[in-house]
Amino acid sequence: MSIQPVSSRTVALVRRTTFLLGSSAALLAVAGPASADVADGWSNPEDVSAVHALLVLGGIPLALGLLITALVYVPAMIRGERLAPNAPLVENQWIGGPRRGTAELAAPDGADSQAGGASARW
Repeated sequence: MSIQPVSSRTVALVRRTTFLLGSSAALLAVAGPASADVADGWSNPEDVSAVHALLVLGGIPLALGLLITALVYVPAMIRGERLAPNAPLVENQWIGGPRRGTAELAAPDGADSQAGGASARW
């Protein structure tokens, strides 16, 4: 088993990462909480309870998500559509088309008939 030499790019990446992490940690260690008081003339509101904060910050978005999901899925469920992934296609998707396949399509009656093809010309 031989030891591979470390490339200069790897060394530079490690040095850069170490510097960034170290400087970020130093800035966080030096920074302290703000010690300012409420300005004169401003109100000093009461603290918000944790339950109220969870209801406002979590309950409202969750309720909106459930409402949007219901608005999307309920109409499809009322129409009887399948909502599962990879569900088989609903029968009679070809609106106004043949019900039993291409056997119902009109065949050409003669050489000048327009039925049964794209009628491409060269």
